[in-house]
Amino acid sequence: MLRNSPICNINFWKKLMRKLKHSLTVGIAALTLGAIVLASCTKAEPPLRIGANVWPGYETLYLARSLGYYDNTPIRLVDYPSGTEEVRAYRNGEIEGAGISIDQALVLASTNPDVRIVVVMDFSNGGDVILGKPEIKKLKALKGRPVGVESTALGAFIITRALEQQGMSPKDIKIISLGVSEHERAFKKGTVDAVVTFGAARTKLLAAGAKTLFDSSQMAGEIVDVLILREDVINKQPQTVQALVEGRFRALDYLNKNPQDAAARIAPRTGVTSEQFLESLKGLKSLNLQENQKLLGKTDPSLLKSVTRLSQLMLDNKLLPKAVDPAPLLDDRLVKKVKL
Repeated sequence: MLRNSPICNINFWKKLMRKLKHSLTVGIAALTLGAIVLASCTKAEPPLRIGANVWPGYETLYLARSLGYYDNTPIRLVDYPSGTEEVRAYRNGEIEGAGISIDQALVLASTNPDVRIVVVMDFSNGGDVILGKPEIKKLKALKGRPVGVESTALGAFIITRALEQQGMSPKDIKIISLGVSEHERAFKKGTVDAVVTFGAARTKLLAAGAKTLFDSSQMAGEIVDVLILREDVINKQPQTVQALVEGRFRALDYLNKNPQDAAARIAPRTGVTSEQFLESLKGLKSLNLQENQKLLGKTDPSLLKSVTRLSQLMLDNKLLPKAVDPAPLLDDRLVKKVKL
């Protein structure tokens, strides 16, 4: 970018002016040109605002920031309490991208055709759970009981799929709408007998004695977390979006090679200990660069098939306002260019 060029250094122009001080005409011309160039150097690139909530799979973005991979870029990570707020912020134009679950990406794509999935962050493999009071031994025992569920497609999807496996439906329980920040308090207070939760709330409630009644390993491959960007941002800020994606894979590599230091950097933001954070990673599978290139490039069609199946399931359960073709969403332009 121009602002990183030597001509954007004020000392460059001072030296040039000293050399040209004996020629008034040339000096004035150089001064004018210098003013124009320096003005263009200071022109700020629009911020690239990326929303994320506290989920272990998104923490590689924050690790990339901690490690300085996003220094000297307009990348700004914006915290949200849940994917619901991220979806709303995206629709309102408050962010240009987000780390969200695949079902939320489908919900967004049903009204925003500019959504592009540029990174498959992880597969949830036990990280999303239904936790019950210690005395509740089975999912069927929730019949008629209050269950806290975040008012998102993901929350509805998990509880629907879990109950389906037991021959039940959401009508068999009392659904209490709860934001993720309310899960721990409501459970401990006794407002609900069970809760559909994840992340720090999952870790803290398990430590407090909650019993796992269901987890996402029982619906393998159905809960996928992704990084989305607007199509026009990919076209207008190619270097910045490439830096965003490359930083994520560099951070994932650092996490794999230096787990203790990475966890120490991440844990304070998530509200758990370093050990608890590393333990939470066991509930998901983070996808590397090669896996992303295959899935987003569709040379491995498994993700496309899974998302197509999910889209139809959400439509059948009225979790989508209309059918969405997932094929155009999968965009491998950025992962193809990543060099680690």
